[in-house]
Amino acid sequence: MLPTTWCLTPRRLWSILDGPTPRLAAAVLVTVVMGASRAMAQAPAQPPGVSLSTRYVAGQKTALIVLPLKGAAGDSVATMLSRDFDFSDRFTVVSSWSAPTVNGPPNYALFTKLGVDGIVQPTLLPSGWLRVALHDVAKKAVLNSKDFPLPAPVLSPAWRLAVHGVADAVEEWITGQRGIAQTKIAFTRGGRVWTVDSDRANVTPVTPSGMSPQWLPGGRGLVYSVLDGVRNPIMMSDLSTGSQRTLASSAGIEHSSPAVSPDGRTVVYARGSATGTDLYAMPMEGGTPRRITVGRGRASTQPTFSPDGQRIAFMSDRSGHPEVYISDVDGTNTELLTAAAFGDRDYRAGPDWSPDGRVVAFQSRNGGTFQIMTINLRDQSVKMVTSDGRNDDPSWAPDSRHLVFSSTRSGTRQLWIVDVETGRSRQLTFGSEARLSAWSPRLLSQ
Repeated sequence: MLPTTWCLTPRRLWSILDGPTPRLAAAVLVTVVMGASRAMAQAPAQPPGVSLSTRYVAGQKTALIVLPLKGAAGDSVATMLSRDFDFSDRFTVVSSWSAPTVNGPPNYALFTKLGVDGIVQPTLLPSGWLRVALHDVAKKAVLNSKDFPLPAPVLSPAWRLAVHGVADAVEEWITGQRGIAQTKIAFTRGGRVWTVDSDRANVTPVTPSGMSPQWLPGGRGLVYSVLDGVRNPIMMSDLSTGSQRTLASSAGIEHSSPAVSPDGRTVVYARGSATGTDLYAMPMEGGTPRRITVGRGRASTQPTFSPDGQRIAFMSDRSGHPEVYISDVDGTNTELLTAAAFGDRDYRAGPDWSPDGRVVAFQSRNGGTFQIMTINLRDQSVKMVTSDGRNDDPSWAPDSRHLVFSSTRSGTRQLWIVDVETGRSRQLTFGSEARLSAWSPRLLSQ
């Protein structure tokens, strides 16, 4: 028997959230079922284990509903899953308040009337694990089911991170791409480095001092700079043990803006003195720093690696004002990247290379303030991502679709997240000023 692939077709005929009641909309819903033979002919190959695929089309989303969950912390699990699906910007999340009671198999006809494409049915097991089944409403069948471990104690940071991993796994079942809920963002606040979960929870200081954090591969730790006025070191922090280690330090020299290569073997940072600021590279395990730019009194700083580790983008004012350049990792074959950018044309900085390698995000002075922009490396096309307030220091999520950045749009400079496809944004931090953020890689696998 030939394998069968089914696609949940988005049917967003009205806005589910804060929109008309399901009763009003039910009369105009249309259920579209894609036959197996057509799906086999048209659907792209999916990674092993993916039983359902949806092709994202701008302006259309798959409608999901997370069923209510009984048991201790059941409400927290259902709320977190729903919020993670919403924050992914790939789904319309139907409120569970409108869900019919499910005892046994769902009444798929009732969910069809609600405009639901997929039902996420979580169950807390006596073992403490979480079982999740994904139902295709059009097919009237369970497409995937898996049991996920949830570490004790309930509602602890580790427990919450595991629940985020469940949401990411379900997103992968549907789209073929793992979600980004199970990530953290590092940032600078009050002269030290903090981290926060992707859903705003668990805001935690992780270093006694420091700024400009960057993640190690796998998210096991951070590198960051410390401006103490003495040796101004580049430091590394192991987040599992809390141990700190100095990577680079010299009296009278300012070390800043570190970046770690994708293989974790090399750190590149800016080294400033009276003769200018240049980029240096050195092994993470220690060794002699190697100079990779020669600015002759100018500044080169803010390096970011390409995903293959072969090239870097960085800011330099060698032309008389800051622009973004790209070079090989040894400093050769340097070329101006932002020549095609628009705006005031006198300040481009803060580059971050997307994980898929296609785009570099940066900040640009536009109309007297700064906005986040992206430049496509294939055709040099430029897109302005933000427009409200001053916006700086973009950092890509692992999905190469979301950016975190600092913004003054709410008054105090805070971190915001934007979906570059739709422009939808949300505030990540609150309270005292937050800036210089870095999005982690995906932290755990399920």
